[in-house]
Amino acid sequence: MERQRARRCRSIVKYDFQSLQVLVAEHLKGLNMFEFILAATARSSYFLLRRFMPTAIVIDAINTRRGLKWGVPAMLLAVPYAIAAVYCRGQIEAGGPGWLNLLVLLFLWNTLKFVLVGPISLLKLIAVRVREGVSRRRMTRVLRADGVERLDEPVLVSTRH
Repeated sequence: MERQRARRCRSIVKYDFQSLQVLVAEHLKGLNMFEFILAATARSSYFLLRRFMPTAIVIDAINTRRGLKWGVPAMLLAVPYAIAAVYCRGQIEAGGPGWLNLLVLLFLWNTLKFVLVGPISLLKLIAVRVREGVSRRRMTRVLRADGVERLDEPVLVSTRH
């Protein structure tokens, strides 16, 4: 398991380095340095934030077709983040270090993300189901026009015993 994970991480890093090389080659063709720095920063921050941050990984999984149904239950993940923000704020007020303010901001940001992911995924799920229903009805009409009389639901047949 650990070996597969290490191999996957090496391939991700290798891919990102190759894409950065392509980016450098493209931007050295007459573009100014500010655009190059902006593009390199955007690409590297995407690599670091989207692939290794736990909340980003969960939200990316929720935004897939299979994961849309988990958006509303994922809103419950906002509760531990809110509790952690309140705890850190209490520590600050009791004379704790000032850098805990950064953790408070991080916890509140993650709370906001998980609170919003529920309704957004629900709206996406409704839209996907409507599109699937429309395409299913359209296919039924086409099959009936071709002379198919009986439309049964597909049956899954397993080849394993």
